[in-house]
Amino acid sequence: MKDFRRRATDAILRGEEKLDLLAFELKNRLHLNRPLQIVTYRSYGTPTRLYVKGRVLVDKNISKSEENDTTWENLLNMFRRFESDEIPNARLKVTLQGHEHLITTDAEGYFVVNLQPDNPLQLDDIWHPLELELMEAPVPNFKTDITETAHVLVPPPDAEYGVISDIDDTIVRTGATSLLQTGRNVLLNNAHSRIPFHGVAEFYRALQLGRNGKRNNPFFYVSSSPWNTYDLLYQFLELNDIPQGPLLLRDFGIDEKKFLQSDHMSHKYKEIENVLITYPQLNFILIGDSGQADPEIYREVVKNHPGRIMAIYIRDVNIEEKSRAVTTISDELKKEGEVEMVLVKDTAAAAAHAASCGYIFQEKVTEVAQEAEIDRLGDK
Repeated sequence: MKDFRRRATDAILRGEEKLDLLAFELKNRLHLNRPLQIVTYRSYGTPTRLYVKGRVLVDKNISKSEENDTTWENLLNMFRRFESDEIPNARLKVTLQGHEHLITTDAEGYFVVNLQPDNPLQLDDIWHPLELELMEAPVPNFKTDITETAHVLVPPPDAEYGVISDIDDTIVRTGATSLLQTGRNVLLNNAHSRIPFHGVAEFYRALQLGRNGKRNNPFFYVSSSPWNTYDLLYQFLELNDIPQGPLLLRDFGIDEKKFLQSDHMSHKYKEIENVLITYPQLNFILIGDSGQADPEIYREVVKNHPGRIMAIYIRDVNIEEKSRAVTTISDELKKEGEVEMVLVKDTAAAAAHAASCGYIFQEKVTEVAQEAEIDRLGDK
């Protein structure tokens, strides 16, 4: 059975690769692979190591959303996001401390590079910009002067803790437990019309501020949403004044590493573990919801990285079976003396617990509750 699965997988991968190549060559002949753009994804690093990720694509002219965008415009933009035309074997130059580094995109147009600065970074700011330039691309009449800036988060040494948060049904209402509702919310809405949960922005800003008042506690967002939705999620955080952080999303493409094995749980666990390994001196707060596998993933993180997790907040999606499962895991962790997993009905309850543990200022609890009430009134 395993041999059959391996042979079937190999055959599908070879077929998909050939189709991609044929489509790319056809679009080249028709001069459809232009104009090009560099898409960069906010990433993270340390003073001595920077991780840069992005993609080279045909520019489909996906505009930033506006409040008065129609459902048709939202659907059209979403189609453009998923009907992406990637540029393989493109060559980019990234400049760091005066040194140039060349990188090449893979078959799906992605590029990933780990850079080691000659001198440790000065941590005056939590974000560090890097300039990228597209040097070569296998398309007709390639034009130079295509540039973009990548931003890499490096937590300062006096950060009190980090926060790793889910996105769907944790900060934004998605209805991830219902395929129909999820499709409607994702396909027909934009960054303006998608609705955050009450009080989330104020609570996350309180966690970012911490107790030292420096607002330098780093945020990381882990989601099973595809990279195609990166710009939408980034703009959503920006519009709602939710702290920015690396968005660690998922690639739905077909390759030998992902085919038949890239599931929700393994993706999120891997990304969380990578963050913990990168910052061994920093402890974390985890935030998720009861709708999917967040409680189970976070339990494994706690067990495999003892002493690294300060608290876990799980938003209750009001499905009895899911709530009972969270309570069981919470009791298990409490019995083992590991960490408290708190099932909360709203953001204010999470803020109250965080304040009682000394993670945020007590007065922030009132501000979270007040913002939640404003959000509720805005829904009416």
